[in-house]
Amino acid sequence: MTPSRPSLLRLREGHAKVGFAELFFDLVFVFAVTQLSHTLLEHLDLAGALRTGLLFLGVWWLWIYTSWVTNWLDPEKVPVRLMIFALMLGGLLLSSSLPHAFAERGLAYGATFAAMQVGRTAFMLWALRGGRSPGNFRNFVRILVWLCVSAVFWLLGGLAEPEARLWWWLAAVAIEYLGPISFFRVPGLGRSSLTDWDIEGGHLSERCGLFVIIALGESILITGATYAKLDWNPTTLAAFVSAFLGSVAMWWIYFDSGAARGEHRMVHGGDAARQARLAYTYLHLPIVGGIIVCAVADELVLVHPGHADAAGVAAIVGGPALYLLGCALFKWVTNTRKFPPLSHLAGLAMLLALWFAAGPLHLSALALGAATTTVFVVVAGWETAALRRGNAAPAH
Repeated sequence: MTPSRPSLLRLREGHAKVGFAELFFDLVFVFAVTQLSHTLLEHLDLAGALRTGLLFLGVWWLWIYTSWVTNWLDPEKVPVRLMIFALMLGGLLLSSSLPHAFAERGLAYGATFAAMQVGRTAFMLWALRGGRSPGNFRNFVRILVWLCVSAVFWLLGGLAEPEARLWWWLAAVAIEYLGPISFFRVPGLGRSSLTDWDIEGGHLSERCGLFVIIALGESILITGATYAKLDWNPTTLAAFVSAFLGSVAMWWIYFDSGAARGEHRMVHGGDAARQARLAYTYLHLPIVGGIIVCAVADELVLVHPGHADAAGVAAIVGGPALYLLGCALFKWVTNTRKFPPLSHLAGLAMLLALWFAAGPLHLSALALGAATTTVFVVVAGWETAALRRGNAAPAH
């Protein structure tokens, strides 16, 4: 009898450990996040924000899809490891093209993105061959169809003139982001179901937490590298300390309780697939995006502490607002509660007030940055105190 081919799938025995190959893969996205923040800083206007936001949607989608796949595949198996390394190479090429994706390197970005999405999905189908997890095999057939359609738009966008490229890639992103929402419905193949997505919740929640650390680490790197090049005086020191305290407070808001409670819901809530799709695949977008914008804001405050134009105010206030909104929604859906955390809603209200007050009060970039850091500290302290008082009560 011919021996059966060895399976490339993980053995589901308790918590699926995040492998070193996965952590190695994440290094590429440290570079990607840095490229995105620098690109936004160089094009800090509405058009630049839209283009950088579109590129960020692509970067996040590549990473989260790979995290879903490695939730099923075992990175300790050599073929899986080689697939991860191939994706690293593609990710490095894609990250290198980000600053000029809407210029001369559009085809490199579009073709690399399409190849990574389609190639990884084809590998997954190969790993599921031979009757292993038939439901998931059909699921990835549908996913492959959707990604092949979006690949056409990525390629057409790369070939198009820079002015038209945005529209082609918006269509591609829309197709990719609508896929999970529509359960990858394909005529003749039906639609997937949540039971097909039998993920190990603890692994995916840990992976997303690590990406948040990556983004926060990039913010710390920008703060340190920028401060090292400046004259050290009381003003720049104040901006440096404010940026650092803001990063610490952002870490506290996500990791003090939110990450652990989210993982507990994933593991014990009985709706891991739904939570993975909503709370981690979609709602982590504003969290990570907010960190990237905050990194841009920190550099603006450090370099130009005495002045903030309209774009600077939008970055200094908008980054924290985006982050708090993402954390509020994430904690809302991963906890049994009627409303998002009151502390986060209050923080958003304070940031909105700052936005309107910045112009009339002629707030400097340093004053505005210090104020947003104060908002983060207040939110973190409020939530921590409420949790300590409530003991095991839902987060506030």
